[in-house]
Amino acid sequence: MQSFPTPEVWPGSAAGKTIGVLTSGGDAQGMNAALRAAVRTALFAGARPYAIMEGYQGMIDGGDGIRPFAWEDAAGILNRGGTVIGTFRSKEFETRPGMLTAAANLVNRGIDRLVVIGGDGSLTGLNQFATQWPSLLDELAAAQRITTEQRAAHPRLAFAGLVGSIDNDMVGTDTTIGADSALHRIQEAIDAISSTAASHQRCFVVEVMGRNCGYLALSAAVSGGCDYVLVPELPPADGWEQAMCEQLHRSRAAGRKESIVILAEGARTRSGDPISAEHVRATIESTLHEDTRVTILGHVQRGGTPSVYDRWAPTWLGYEAATYLLNSTSDEPGVVFGFRGENVIRVPLVQAVADTRSVPELIAKGRYDEVLALRGNEFQALARIFCEVSDPRQTVAAAGPRIAVMHAGALSPGMNIAAKTAVWLGISRGYTMVGVQDGFLGLAAGNMAELTWKDVDGWNQAGGAVLGTRRHIPEIEELYAISRSLEENHIAGLLVIGGWNAYESVELINNERSRYPGLQIPILCVPAAIDNNLPSTAMSIGADTALNVVVDCIDKVKMSASASQRCFVIETMGRDCGYLALMGGFAGGAEQVYLNETRITLEDLRADLTWVRNSFDHHGRSFFLAVRNECANPNYTTDVLARLFDEEGQGRYDTRTLTIGHIQQGGSPTPADRLLAIRLTDAAMTTVAEQISANDKVIYCVGSQGGDVVMTEINEAMKHVDSLHQRPSEEWWLPLKSVLDCVNRERA
Repeated sequence: MQSFPTPEVWPGSAAGKTIGVLTSGGDAQGMNAALRAAVRTALFAGARPYAIMEGYQGMIDGGDGIRPFAWEDAAGILNRGGTVIGTFRSKEFETRPGMLTAAANLVNRGIDRLVVIGGDGSLTGLNQFATQWPSLLDELAAAQRITTEQRAAHPRLAFAGLVGSIDNDMVGTDTTIGADSALHRIQEAIDAISSTAASHQRCFVVEVMGRNCGYLALSAAVSGGCDYVLVPELPPADGWEQAMCEQLHRSRAAGRKESIVILAEGARTRSGDPISAEHVRATIESTLHEDTRVTILGHVQRGGTPSVYDRWAPTWLGYEAATYLLNSTSDEPGVVFGFRGENVIRVPLVQAVADTRSVPELIAKGRYDEVLALRGNEFQALARIFCEVSDPRQTVAAAGPRIAVMHAGALSPGMNIAAKTAVWLGISRGYTMVGVQDGFLGLAAGNMAELTWKDVDGWNQAGGAVLGTRRHIPEIEELYAISRSLEENHIAGLLVIGGWNAYESVELINNERSRYPGLQIPILCVPAAIDNNLPSTAMSIGADTALNVVVDCIDKVKMSASASQRCFVIETMGRDCGYLALMGGFAGGAEQVYLNETRITLEDLRADLTWVRNSFDHHGRSFFLAVRNECANPNYTTDVLARLFDEEGQGRYDTRTLTIGHIQQGGSPTPADRLLAIRLTDAAMTTVAEQISANDKVIYCVGSQGGDVVMTEINEAMKHVDSLHQRPSEEWWLPLKSVLDCVNRERA
């Protein structure tokens, strides 16, 4: 496994090289983004890209099944589901004659580098093809189907695999292409089902895809606040039906009006018998005498517009795969590209496929700990958390220490689910949970009350902040009141869920706490900010939701401009942090983004204006999109930029602006934000409990880095910030500006 920085691709550096791209196996949202990126990276580098139609079958068919792909061929596909070049499970390719024909067709077009986007079966076929490549070419040369010169020119087949699978079943990478979009579809269905189920006080059994992987089922159950889940990795023991019904009964007794059971399609008992949705339904009805319905989501999970993650992540992977192939040497093995947290990694293909295919065998042998280890830290954490929060054996505050939870700073989607998770986990672990209203102002005024299990039920999908939040940062003079409030309410630990203002407030408390006894308690910061500008974490709760709003607006703007010649300048929130602007432009297909981090110069603007004019005049362009971070430059405002483009256009196009505004802070949190909130809050509650037991009073902030949950002392975290611009000193996503310039902006 290897993590590495984003490489640079130089225009013309791969002249004379040829690369083929294909999609194979089941379709997955985001395949088009990966295809687009691989093709355009090759073109940018001067290579010749070919699209291989209908998967491996296109290699065998030849002719128009292997066609050159130009820049414009990859236009307009970033937001499309499925795969525009088709996919097919070719049995003929599994045979020696099929591989011979495929190899001959590739060599006759000069192709000896392949990007394959597919599942483990597709990647296994790719490895077998590459392994047999030398002998295939020897046989073709002997039969005079290729020349000896062609045989010598293509001694090996270089390849890179990108995992396209909504199941998220590839071992070695955190997330596969399509999984996030599928989870969006499931979450939307669960949220809708939850409301109708509560209205009729019904129970629903929801079956989702997953074959041998329960990622979709488990993640949906956790983020959706469901009552029970059945996944292949954890086959239930004998008598599970009774245990399930008892748990559903406890939830109803605790005050829930609905019950939802999530079933992965590949779930089985420990004896290997399939568990059907109908069996689960019949069991609940006969045992609990409740009206129970079944919803099988089916292929709707594969379809539709890809999520924002399934646009920017596959784009980055496609860029990395093409770059790797165009620079590969003869001694490099084939690899699979994927993600570990926010980092692109590559793993040997053979290892990744072997580990993935070992999972069903380990399940059959009852080696569940090994299965969970292969699934990774996030899967294990979600399984553990779900077991704890889904069974309401304890629904009221215990007599244990009192832990307070509050929001501070600007509103961010996902704040509510973080607070709910803290309350449910705290009660489960024997603590009395207290909710603070209206941030630090409410804390100073003692505006707080105990929270029960039922009080926070249903907060998973709720937007806003039920506890209220304020941007107010306390002055030193206010710390006495805050200290007294904590003392009088016997608060032993405090969770502060919020953004930059929350972190500055807690840093102030940390620096001044020695004078105030009430402040000498464990305090944890949980990052929640749509700007994604907080230290010691790659992602903040709410940023993914806001980013999906930005890209949804971009999609609608593009549709509105489809019948005319238009130039659009769109402004996002983010203050001095350009995360929303860059990632929104990256995932939305913008040709340019303007950020505070990279500044705007007159020289850059002149180059942009010339490029846009030439692109409309000579390249058939009908639409240009620039995305501007709201504080990119105080002088080159969104309106000024639009006026410059309009003046330079001289009637070539109409210029429009759109300031997206506060809708970026609203709406129901995405699955990614819900899962992030749950994992970070779980770690924060664990740390607070450990500190209370050990009388440890260090103040920490929790974060996600490289896919792991980490704790950092608040003063150490704030050492690594640009305090003037309220953002981290280093931003992991900023190098993607060069990738955007490569795949979104055709050279004029």
